[in-house]
Amino acid sequence: MLKDTLFLLAPGFVDSGRREYCPECAEIWGLLNYFPAIKESVELVYQTIERPRAMMQLRLGADNQNCPTLVLSDTSPRFENCGILLAGDVSFIDNARDIGRYYAERYGTPFPRGS
Repeated sequence: MLKDTLFLLAPGFVDSGRREYCPECAEIWGLLNYFPAIKESVELVYQTIERPRAMMQLRLGADNQNCPTLVLSDTSPRFENCGILLAGDVSFIDNARDIGRYYAERYGTPFPRGS
């Protein structure tokens, strides 16, 4: 079975002259730790803050390099109202709340509050 690919920014990157982290990536990291079975179902790939992000650009094109991004495998289910986008024939979700909704639909986890 092919795994989905989850792109996150590595924690503690330097930008604007200081160490920072991505709040949306931290939200997804927290979700993976709440529900470890999900973590085992994805290939986790850390990206740098700098662009271009070559692996993302190769799979999704130059305009789709946001983190967090979940790239769905060909065999993964698709659900409505989860913000699934297309880059060619590749399905992906490019924000934390929609990824959380997707995981709720797919794995039965709680939905993100307010969604």
